[in-house]
Amino acid sequence: MLYTEVDSPLGVLLLTGRPSETVPGTTAICSLTVPGQKNAPAVAAGWRREPAAFAEAERQLAAYFAGESKDFTLEFAVRATEFRRRVWDALDSVPYGSTTSYGQLAARVGASRAAVRAVGGAVGANPLLVLRPCHRVIGADGTLTGYAGGLDRKRLLLGLEGVTG
Repeated sequence: MLYTEVDSPLGVLLLTGRPSETVPGTTAICSLTVPGQKNAPAVAAGWRREPAAFAEAERQLAAYFAGESKDFTLEFAVRATEFRRRVWDALDSVPYGSTTSYGQLAARVGASRAAVRAVGGAVGANPLLVLRPCHRVIGADGTLTGYAGGLDRKRLLLGLEGVTG
């Protein structure tokens, strides 16, 4: 596993990745986590610090935090169940500067109202904070609800995108 740490307005981000299987010479991102994040990976023996492998991710993150970019065009290497993959794909379609509710997200993936909790679990299991915009998911009543990186970071990200609340 390759990794690097990147300074950001959220604190020091830990990026992990593997050499891409589809684009030689590039890195597919496995996770992006923030300090204190629940269930975040910790650097393990055998991992290799390789900042250069994440240069493009760092460039895109800097542009996002500077308000110069709204999208990420990075390759991800994340294993997931088919259900989680559908939820995460739906997350990727939530536009910059907007929000959606867990119920609306469930409807997008064709899940029943009873499956909203499962959708919330899939959102909470997102290993790609910021890159996959789980911060754009709010409660049905418009309140900010859970975020693996903490509600202060969620507020910061939404504020950066021009969402107030």
